[in-house]
Amino acid sequence: MRRISAEPEIDLEVIFESDFSSESYFDQGFGVDVKWDIPLRESYNSQLLSEVDIDQRIKSVDAIWFHGWQSRMFKQLLKAANNTGKPILMRGENWLGAMPDGTGIRGWLKRRYLSNIFSKCDAFLAIGSANRQYYLDHGILQDKIFNMPYAIDNSFFAQLSEATSPLEFRQEIGIEAAQKIILFAGKMTARKNPDVLLSAWSQADWVDHDRPALVFVGDGELKQPLMTEVDQLTNRQDVYFTGFRNQTELPAIYKAADIFVLNSEKEPWGLAINEAMACGTAVIASDQCGAAFDLVDGETGVVVKAGDTAELVVALGKALEKSVEMGEAAQRRISSWDFEADLVGLKAALEFVL
Repeated sequence: MRRISAEPEIDLEVIFESDFSSESYFDQGFGVDVKWDIPLRESYNSQLLSEVDIDQRIKSVDAIWFHGWQSRMFKQLLKAANNTGKPILMRGENWLGAMPDGTGIRGWLKRRYLSNIFSKCDAFLAIGSANRQYYLDHGILQDKIFNMPYAIDNSFFAQLSEATSPLEFRQEIGIEAAQKIILFAGKMTARKNPDVLLSAWSQADWVDHDRPALVFVGDGELKQPLMTEVDQLTNRQDVYFTGFRNQTELPAIYKAADIFVLNSEKEPWGLAINEAMACGTAVIASDQCGAAFDLVDGETGVVVKAGDTAELVVALGKALEKSVEMGEAAQRRISSWDFEADLVGLKAALEFVL
């Protein structure tokens, strides 16, 4: 939003339905109170829905951009926007692997609901190739879809990771400088499969390598069960749990790691993949991560079948062998998956509808 707001040709106003994520709140996935340590609403014009006369604001703009269609107020706002005749841009995260339509009457009803929504939109902003295919599968014409990559502030992560020695994190939790690190960072929930990663690490034959450290950064419902399981392992001294870490702490952790693993099921994207790549870290991603289709290609990392322990065992060995080369390739690849590419796509969509 900050980058778009800095563009002279675009006068952006962002309206949030609520501000819960910009304040301290209890995060169900992490299972802890979270307050992000970076400002989420600074350097661009934003207001809360409760603070504006939305009908008047909609009438005064040239185009309206909705991010997703799951919000409680979405149908009401879409109707209000549609009544003005102003062009509507839609940007969602869906792809069929993560959010299938379903079968039978439920699937039919969902497709009908989506068809009704999409018929009211003039252009679509695709976050990646799987998301683009989702729109095509729902009957959207190719020329109405514009690439607007799901990007992060690459420079923020790259600069912070370079500003800190990887040894600092290792020393903090007690990992030797020469020991490789396999990293999980995120919500420790069943869908993220941290238990599968632990199983793969413990089953791997590390004859050709010194056993790498396994580091879990994050919190959630599976943290305590995993800690209990680790207590039963003979090599438990090589598994570390750091708890929740905030945004400004993560770049140094990614930088210290040799491999980042996101073996999720039904993952719309997986921005942690972007974060790790921006810090020069090789990635193992599941085939159910939306990001895997565009960012993980054999050179930047390895794609595995979600939840498949045996396949993950093989991938861990392969990625450790080439972690330096993969990490360098990952950083090069993510450098063009950025806010500048977002701006190009947004401008093209606006030119199409205006």
